[in-house]
Amino acid sequence: MKFINIGFGNMVAADRVVAIANPDSAPIKRLIQDSKDDGRAVDVTCGRRTRAVIITDSEHVILSAIQAETIANRLDNSELDDEDEEEEE
Repeated sequence: MKFINIGFGNMVAADRVVAIANPDSAPIKRLIQDSKDDGRAVDVTCGRRTRAVIITDSEHVILSAIQAETIANRLDNSELDDEDEEEEE
């Protein structure tokens, strides 16, 4: 299982990530509020501004202070590492 650093030493399982979004749009803001109301929100921003919203397959919403593009690049790099390991076998 591969993990991706989402800031401040926090990790998320790469295979559980469904979507990474910017928190600026109204639908994402509603999603964040709904998940907070339901207890499904995980805030790992350490008091900083939310710059990425990670949605998992268990419908948890993770708020991160790292840019969405940076997290997406880390996710892509972890997938490339998996392919390299499969070729070596």
